[in-house]
Amino acid sequence: MIIDDQEYQVKGIQYTIRSAVEKDADTLCSLRVQLDGETENMDREAGEAYIDASGFKELIRMDTVKRNHLFLVAVASGDIVGYCRCAGTELKRFSHQVEFGVCVARSFWGYGIGRELLKTSLRWADEQGIEKVTLKVLATNDKAIRLYETSGFEIEGALKRDRRHVDGQYYDTVMMARFADDLRQDEEEVRLFKD
Repeated sequence: MIIDDQEYQVKGIQYTIRSAVEKDADTLCSLRVQLDGETENMDREAGEAYIDASGFKELIRMDTVKRNHLFLVAVASGDIVGYCRCAGTELKRFSHQVEFGVCVARSFWGYGIGRELLKTSLRWADEQGIEKVTLKVLATNDKAIRLYETSGFEIEGALKRDRRHVDGQYYDTVMMARFADDLRQDEEEVRLFKD
């Protein structure tokens, strides 16, 4: 799907959130390697599961035409500094849900870019009638877990010793979800309380 561009100004920087386009593919393949190497919070080591420009072009094409797919980028000073995807499936039994993933360049942490990518994705999911948005997050990433919880996500479970990092230690992965019907129920309770 395609969204309208959104402009933000935070702490002296201006950035735009927009739908990814095919000409972003070259930048995205190198940015993904960079971002994977900047933090232990990602699923991959830098360079693992490499996607080249043609692979990104195909992802962008698919995410543009499918109702239950979304690919957004965050652009600051003309450069892509982060991106997120929501990916659904064609399987009927799972067609009510999408999986969300996000990453932002370390030099742009603290400007709310990840939060705005998430908010934009959740608005899109609600507009599309998507009932469940899922994600996986490293159990030690407390800041991200708090962000997701304040955005309506709840913990569904954990995968124990799911990851082994370069330090040789095992880490758990937390599975979280946001349910659209829970949000509608919360909105109804607020409305009833006001009446």
